Amino acid sequence: MDNFFAHILVVDDDDGIRTLVKKYLIENKFLVTTAENAEDASEKIKIIKFDLIILDIMMPGKNGLEFILEHKKKLETPIILLTAKGEASERIEGLEYGADDYLPKPFEPRELTLRIKNILNKTKVNDQKKVINFENVQIDLNKSLIKKNDREYKINNTEKIILEKMINNPGKTFSREDIGILIDVDKERSIDVIITRLRKKIEIDPKNPKFLQTIRGAGYVLWIK
Repeated sequence: MDNFFAHILVVDDDDGIRTLVKKYLIENKFLVTTAENAEDASEKIKIIKFDLIILDIMMPGKNGLEFILEHKKKLETPIILLTAKGEASERIEGLEYGADDYLPKPFEPRELTLRIKNILNKTKVNDQKKVINFENVQIDLNKSLIKKNDREYKINNTEKIILEKMINNPGKTFSREDIGILIDVDKERSIDVIITRLRKKIEIDPKNPKFLQTIRGAGYVLWIK
């Protein structure tokens, strides 16, 4: 899937719910990352800029309301709460803390999708660069395309996620762990292969990269202006 509506983080300790929601949202052209608890979610929002978070209230350890309290002041991402039917006070508290909507369990996946789209339509602000030009290269994230000299190269969804993050954080070094969390890959060798593939599409001389460089012992950085 090269094009998606938005990147959603689903936070729930129930494996079945995470799997169901992820499957349905992917079928409806959303990119989905999951977290099994608030601590896991906290690590992922450090690396990835999500468009929306689906957050269960009742989780072992830190609950959903505590997650909102910890992050909402510095997190502009819209949040939909998943709540049990008897949690009226928690729903109200969550909305007071800054959640944007809630959905009681059990719920219809189609209703969740509609609520996501409604919130995104109201809150979406596209302040990220989608098309950039440097020297003889153009990266067009809207079209999932790289133009270099007179040739065109398609970029897949994984490459697109990495490029978008790097383009909007110029000069920032991303460790292999950062990139792995970003694209949900835990093998360093696989990440190196993806970077090598990107270099072939961006660099004039991929073996001596000028733009997508390795910072020894630290990771990768995209140098563009």
